[in-house]
Amino acid sequence: MRADAEFFESTADARVESIPLSHLSIELGHFYSPDLSRGVDFFTDHFRRIARWSATARAACRDAVQGKTARISTCVLIDDYFGQPESPRTLLPKLLAAAREGGLELDYLARESGCADPVDPADADPAEPADDAPAGLSLAELVEARIVEDPPPDSTGARPPVRHTGWLCNGQRSPATDRHEAMKRPSAWLPPAENAAVNHSIFADIELWRDGERGRQWSCAMLAAVWQLLRLGVLRDKGRRVAVPRPLPDELPDDWRRLPAVLRLNERAAPFSAYRTMTICAPLFLPIENAVRTIMQQVAVDPAVLDQLGGRGADEGIALPPAVVDRIEYLFVDTGPVHGAGPG
Repeated sequence: MRADAEFFESTADARVESIPLSHLSIELGHFYSPDLSRGVDFFTDHFRRIARWSATARAACRDAVQGKTARISTCVLIDDYFGQPESPRTLLPKLLAAAREGGLELDYLARESGCADPVDPADADPAEPADDAPAGLSLAELVEARIVEDPPPDSTGARPPVRHTGWLCNGQRSPATDRHEAMKRPSAWLPPAENAAVNHSIFADIELWRDGERGRQWSCAMLAAVWQLLRLGVLRDKGRRVAVPRPLPDELPDDWRRLPAVLRLNERAAPFSAYRTMTICAPLFLPIENAVRTIMQQVAVDPAVLDQLGGRGADEGIALPPAVVDRIEYLFVDTGPVHGAGPG
């Protein structure tokens, strides 16, 4: 066990490992595979466009902590799950140089496949304890196991559960009307209905995964929800921390999957996870982030983890919203041309 590991005991049988926390985690980019092969000018333009918004988020955080030294970290997420980007040896120096040229510092980089794939024991850091990254753990499976569906009023249970279908919604789907028994009048069409609608419904039906011959493929929305929960520091495996950020290796490999899920790029960086997250992204991501919020509203975070974070926040004079989804914020801004296929 690491000497600096902290634990919080909420009950006699619940032991939850503590993790370092920043006040704010700012996401400076979610890059898709086709764009990751572009030249350094593409990324420099992206970072220059969002630098002013990053500064605004930092200023707001400093105001919120009321004179305390604000702990703020930055991160980017790259898509190595739906496509194969350039090798780390080529891409990482390009991203770091572009960010500095654009006036920003990148503290952490995460791989999207790290949110989906089980941990390979061969990839574990021998300097870390075995329970730091449990073998076979998939963060997406960890989140999927904690989904508690929000059934619509007066539902009969006729709709298959999400664990069977891979689809999650925020209300009542419109019933099928194209099939009916012989000699019976077809059923009248009914609209879908949002459970917590205000005046009018905004219904969302979200594909979380798709099973095929090659196994399960997680959706971009599901992986983005995992990413937000990871940044908020609320994911644990039986109380143990997961996806602990690792430093850059002395020699970068050619294969992204030989790297940890989260890389620490800046030795002086504030902690990766934070009480709150800010995501700066293009309007293209609006549908994905709406789906992310819908998923997060139906994920039952471990109460011991919530108690731990709430207590630590209170000790710092920070009042956290009870709902984890209310701890995430967005800035949808022009980040320049996106040449990739788009989200998921």
